[in-house]
Amino acid sequence: MQKTVFVVDDNGTNLLAAEEVLEDHYRVITFSSAAKMFVVLGKVTPDLILLDIEMPEMDGFEAISQLKSNDLHSKIPVVFMTATDDAANKERGAGLGAVGFIIKPFSGQALLDCVENYTHSAG
Repeated sequence: MQKTVFVVDDNGTNLLAAEEVLEDHYRVITFSSAAKMFVVLGKVTPDLILLDIEMPEMDGFEAISQLKSNDLHSKIPVVFMTATDDAANKERGAGLGAVGFIIKPFSGQALLDCVENYTHSAG
């Protein structure tokens, strides 16, 4: 059975790029906000969440905090997607439970390798 990957980013170009890279290998569900992801999370549990940090309304740090505080979703691996290779963001993200980071813009191969790494180890 195909593994499911959620991609959460307020930038449609990033969503499309990630979906195009991953769709041949995974079931990809994209969301333009963390709030939309949480609505679906009640019905579908992904094997991995790719989560943008900088989003309006609820940023990636708030989203992962909410995710990890729920026993049903706390074990889902989260990889942050960020445009800034910032040590403070990485430290904060890791402290909140992120398993990794991928810098945008990402190459297709880097994204595939990242997703394969975390979905393979998760299941």
